[in-house]
Amino acid sequence: MARAQSPAAGTTIQTDGQPDGARAARGPATPRLHRLADRIETLSALDPVGDRLAAAVRATVRPGRLKGLMSGSWLGHPVHPVLTDMALSAWVSAALLDVWGGEETAPAADRLVAAGIAAAVPTALTGMTDWGDTVGGARRVGLVHAAANSAALTLYSASYGMRRAGRRRAGLALGFGGAGAVLAGAFLGGHIAYSRGVGVNQTAFEEALTEWTPVLDESELPDGQPVRARTPDGVELLVLRRGTEVFALSNRCTHRGGALHEGEVDGDVVTCPLHGSRFCLRDGAVVRGPASAPEPAYETRVREGRVEVRLLEIHRERAA
Repeated sequence: MARAQSPAAGTTIQTDGQPDGARAARGPATPRLHRLADRIETLSALDPVGDRLAAAVRATVRPGRLKGLMSGSWLGHPVHPVLTDMALSAWVSAALLDVWGGEETAPAADRLVAAGIAAAVPTALTGMTDWGDTVGGARRVGLVHAAANSAALTLYSASYGMRRAGRRRAGLALGFGGAGAVLAGAFLGGHIAYSRGVGVNQTAFEEALTEWTPVLDESELPDGQPVRARTPDGVELLVLRRGTEVFALSNRCTHRGGALHEGEVDGDVVTCPLHGSRFCLRDGAVVRGPASAPEPAYETRVREGRVEVRLLEIHRERAA
């Protein structure tokens, strides 16, 4: 990622009408909403509630089939963003019809409110499952994100009740309040995903090793024990020798970045020590969630006492 370069000494930059010194004293130019999200990340007062709730979520939805189903192991990426689009699009469409439609579009707006309510329930459940694996600032923002979306669901549910009871004016007011809450929640969800990388494949930006690359001496590989190795470009690998076979995967779990070489190995499967995702050592496939993206896996060979690796063909095709 390119970094912004500082101007040369003596250069004057016109920004927002403030003197350069005042601008520098305030810090870098960051959008106000982004600063708000950053501020939420520092609110340690949220931790007692957040930590207890996250622990309850993890105790309720443990690694296994249900966790994998809700996390998107079967889909290839998290399920939660797919469902958020359904609820958000239904509610925003209802708001647009409420504003610009007339009596003839009122039934459609009401049905869209109901559709959003129906979609919001699985959206919340999958979001809670993902959120339970977060820590620190991402957990704090996620807690506020969940509160905003819960408020939206409550307001839209009340709005639907009012609409059904014939109190349309009150239903519209509650619906507009719900729209504001859900848009606030959507902003915070975007911050979690795109500013903090929660839910993003943690190996997505690793250097693709498409050519044979030496990573360590064969003598450094004890039989049956995972070893952490590093490529010349800084990519960390898990390397394991079992008899005459040598396996290699990216060492960074695709789910939340756990160090796989610290995990347990059972047959051809390694388990991430953080949240229990399991990957096949032979091809990196997800054996059990919550991970949804496969682990980059490598071919191996030994040349002149050095272990060399390159991405498996299927991973090389993805990187091309």
